Amino acid sequence: MSFVGLFLSGAVLFLNGLMLLGKADGKAVGYFNLFVGVIQIINPFYLIMTSSQSNWDLYNNAAIFLFGLTYLYVGVTSVKGLQGSGLGWFSLWVAIIAVVYTIISVVVFNDIVNALTWGLWAFLWSLFFLTGSLKLKIDAYVGIVAIVLSWVTLTIPAMLYFLGVWNTPAVQQIWTWVLTLSIAFFVVSLLSPKLSFKKEKSGQEVQAV
Repeated sequence: MSFVGLFLSGAVLFLNGLMLLGKADGKAVGYFNLFVGVIQIINPFYLIMTSSQSNWDLYNNAAIFLFGLTYLYVGVTSVKGLQGSGLGWFSLWVAIIAVVYTIISVVVFNDIVNALTWGLWAFLWSLFFLTGSLKLKIDAYVGIVAIVLSWVTLTIPAMLYFLGVWNTPAVQQIWTWVLTLSIAFFVVSLLSPKLSFKKEKSGQEVQAV
């Protein structure tokens, strides 16, 4: 994906995380989602038209649409006050695609950092499915995951790329550990006795442990 796109996505995901934590107005954040979503739709169209049209060019540029469409969907849902079930099922579809990108990163490109990144994005989209379609009350947890991923998978990698050091072996090794520790943090948080999964309107509670 374009690193400019990663940079903008970091801002959106950070604000979305704050929105889920109740720290930012949903409608205001929704408009920002729409703004970046439009950019993330125009950008891949341009990249595809100017590319060699090879299968891997299309593969890489198509990934940007996953983010652009998600931001547009979140933006419309937030601004219009729509139910999130449609967004949730869309997020499940995107999560499955993200798992495929994770596997391809390992099998074809032997890129561990990219594989970990896509795996974490698949996890986040799966959480959006759980909150949007299954109506589990885990907004606080999802908000924390979104904020952490906005920095470790988007904003900071983009900044390191702008500085010309992202693809160096040392940075790649460090970032493998950063992403691994992020996964460990999410698992520990998920298994915390303080976290419970509650389903809306049903009164049913499924404990995380």
